[in-house]
Amino acid sequence: LKQRKHSSYIKELEGETDPGWGSCSLGVFICLACSGIHRNIPDISKVKSLSLSRWEDHEMQNGNELMKSKYEAAVPVYYYKPTHKDCQVLREQWIRAKYERKEFSEPGRNFTYEEGTRDGMLMKRGRDNGQFLSRRFVLLEREGTLKYFTKYDAKEPKAVIKVDSINATFQPEKIGNPNGLQITYLKDYSTRNMFVYHENGKEIVDWFNAIRAVQLHYLKVAFPGATDAELVPKLTRNFLKEGYMEKTGPRQTEGFKKRWFTLDHRRLMYLKDPLDAYAKGEVFLGSRDHGYNVSLGLPAGTHCNGAWQHGITIETPERLFLFTCEMESDQQEWVKHFNNVMNAPMSPQEYTMEAMFKHRP
Repeated sequence: LKQRKHSSYIKELEGETDPGWGSCSLGVFICLACSGIHRNIPDISKVKSLSLSRWEDHEMQNGNELMKSKYEAAVPVYYYKPTHKDCQVLREQWIRAKYERKEFSEPGRNFTYEEGTRDGMLMKRGRDNGQFLSRRFVLLEREGTLKYFTKYDAKEPKAVIKVDSINATFQPEKIGNPNGLQITYLKDYSTRNMFVYHENGKEIVDWFNAIRAVQLHYLKVAFPGATDAELVPKLTRNFLKEGYMEKTGPRQTEGFKKRWFTLDHRRLMYLKDPLDAYAKGEVFLGSRDHGYNVSLGLPAGTHCNGAWQHGITIETPERLFLFTCEMESDQQEWVKHFNNVMNAPMSPQEYTMEAMFKHRP
């Protein structure tokens, strides 16, 4: 019986290895977390356990690839399709968009993400006091900008952000809100972090996908010969890894200090606090072919006066960067990600970024 179900059903999210539940009305396998979302739309999805529930013959016949072709017939290329590792709000809004709102069932539909303008209020964390206050945000495709205003009727924006410098990633645990979104962008050669949320899950995910839609528009203009498959990875992306390490300064005689690190592909940023508005510093990670390398441990003779002993050395053409981790497992995971980045060839845009890092003030 279970084998018959497995032969006809598809997985709801990419990356699920052993979903224990199924929607017999929609024909999808689902994990425990997604089963709760499906149960909240009972008129559309009927959830059963694969091992504990009794399945009727007609329920097993419902599930097939035709269901996917129906509900995902017209997913825009920029729309972020979450995996099983993504946060609750992304998974829930993907499921509701597909089955409840049927957003992707009709080819040729006009999506709200593609209207060229988005204007609304988001709760934004203050840079100095840490309080979240309501701020007006305006996304303009014709300008390629995201602006925010301290007051709804303010004539001048507090900031004008170029969409091609933006990375947006959901960070509910860090921000302390299930709909928390971190917007990272470049300002005066430095990375700026902005933390926002909206009480309505659909609203914040709509903002997220609207940003991706505008980004794709500008990438198509900048790279007219590129395919969608080449451009989509350049849209907003999850950070490769985040966490605490200790680091010392360029002379390597200063004490090791605890810092929060964020690896955003080739940019390794470090901050005093995870919610700081500005990174204290950044390290560009180029390819191994151009003088970048990473190794376990610290150079011989390094005086490690920090609390953590699991060292990492990053070599760039200019200098060595020395870090220590609290646990060996952290050390191994960081080094794995650093190696993956350095083993990948650099794109022309990344060579431009490398030059910017070398000549920043």
